[in-house]
Amino acid sequence: MDELRRIDLNLLLTLHALLAERHVTRAAVRLHRSQPAVSHSLAQLRLHFNDQLLIRRDGYMALTAKAQSLIKPLEAALLDLNKLLGEADFSPAKARVRMRLSLSDYAAKTVFPLVVQRVRREAPGIDLAVSQASRETMHAQLADGELDLALGIFPEPTEDLLVEDLFTDRFVCVADKSAVADGEELSLEDWLHRPHVMLALRPDANDEIEKALGRMGLRRNIALALPHWTTVMALIEGTDLILTIASRALAGIERFPSLHAFMPPLELAEIPYQQAWHVRKDEDPALQWVRNCFVEAGQSIQTSIPR
Repeated sequence: MDELRRIDLNLLLTLHALLAERHVTRAAVRLHRSQPAVSHSLAQLRLHFNDQLLIRRDGYMALTAKAQSLIKPLEAALLDLNKLLGEADFSPAKARVRMRLSLSDYAAKTVFPLVVQRVRREAPGIDLAVSQASRETMHAQLADGELDLALGIFPEPTEDLLVEDLFTDRFVCVADKSAVADGEELSLEDWLHRPHVMLALRPDANDEIEKALGRMGLRRNIALALPHWTTVMALIEGTDLILTIASRALAGIERFPSLHAFMPPLELAEIPYQQAWHVRKDEDPALQWVRNCFVEAGQSIQTSIPR
């Protein structure tokens, strides 16, 4: 207990924000404090730990080895303190917290609008900071404490990640009617040799479609790989490209009258869209509430699957 007497516990909250944001100004916004006040707290923390904690490197702030080692025990300690001080009395309307999420354009188009509406209505003090990353990066960021919640497909989660299904979707194909006539049925061989679009953050990604084809010893002709779900309809209009995409992402296809949707000429498993979080944050009451928002949003959205 002697060490606790040597430090103001509010400094630990500031340390948590600094380690998460790696930026003094963003930490100040997260804490609803002024930037000079957070800079002063950082100076106190450096003195207490006898370490710089954050150092400027190549134009950004990086964590020292000491700071990296503090992330996990600090989060665990703060969660235990929350529990001790009455997290059962958590009130969304009174919450003041910043949640760091990672989600794609697909989630931003489907469940996220419903979640944002509910947060603004019931918990306006919960700020949402959204980033986008590959599945592998999301795994690492959850493990390192850089993310609170990630949305995507997690077929092989590590032991320290908890995963919950939100809803299921299925793959459909989209093409211009000049490339694939309305009602035309493509053989699998013809479909494979047509030029395809792959939606992925990395051009060399091995997504669910590639994995399914790989198990059959097949490959499709990827003519265009890009990470932008929201622009892809405009890109394939008037071309010979075929896009295979989750059906819920088709919202707005009516704005492109030359495009039409059809089922792919092979069996592709349904897509379990999920949310994932680190086991050490499982009892965080604010995160529990936000997770429940996503669950209820997933239950409420309707699937529109072309026939």
